[in-house]
Amino acid sequence: MRLSGWTREPLVHFLVAGFALFALLTWSSAGDVDPASRVIAVDRAQQAELALQFERMMGRAPTDAELATAIDRFVRDEVLYREALRLGLDQRDAVVRRRLVTKMDLSASAAAEAAEPDEAVLRAFYETHRARYADAGVVSFDQLYFANESAARAALPRLAATGNWQGAGDPISLPQSLEQVSQQEVQARLGEVFAAALGELQPGTAWQGPLRSGFGWHLVRLRARGSGAAPAFETIRQQVENDWRSAEIAARKQRAFTVLRDAYRVEIAQ
Repeated sequence: MRLSGWTREPLVHFLVAGFALFALLTWSSAGDVDPASRVIAVDRAQQAELALQFERMMGRAPTDAELATAIDRFVRDEVLYREALRLGLDQRDAVVRRRLVTKMDLSASAAAEAAEPDEAVLRAFYETHRARYADAGVVSFDQLYFANESAARAALPRLAATGNWQGAGDPISLPQSLEQVSQQEVQARLGEVFAAALGELQPGTAWQGPLRSGFGWHLVRLRARGSGAAPAFETIRQQVENDWRSAEIAARKQRAFTVLRDAYRVEIAQ
């Protein structure tokens, strides 16, 4: 029997294997499993779940034959899963251990992910963490690129004498002037070494440097540095809400762990 062309494509094999792995991890962990039970019930709800999982992976509803195949796979996975539990294969398995730890963490943070904080909560969070939103790291500067350090140093006195920087430097795709860019953006464009050196400069009209980047060397005129004032709450409300949610998830995970941890006595051999 000769397979059609699309069935021999590596991508098809990858998708089928991924679907099988996803199904195993999802279905085997759904609900409470009694490894002693010899009954595997595939009711209408379970069949609907299998059909939904197929549709999510393949982008369409399964045919009757495909659903029957999915049910057969589910039964096979369930049989092997229960037998693995009977044999204790889940014990002392690092992968199973990490997955269960992750699921416990997710269960502790699920409520925070869906929570809708009111305005007062967000404003209180903003005030508590106002320094986080200060624009002290925001800078505006001009830069001239040079392929080597000696050329950059040679150009510095000429710029100081004439003040004319148009046409100076070597061609590069970077913009010569950057306005109100964050420390993160400077790092992304020019690298950590350049960003750190730029942080040591004082604003003014003079050209300074050379500063090294991932491209080469730069002379820089740092025109302005942020005042350190935080922007108004209304202008960054979404960012504040995202930060609050991340902090709340971390806090709930820690509180849940603390409650569970207090029920244990830990003995560490010295």
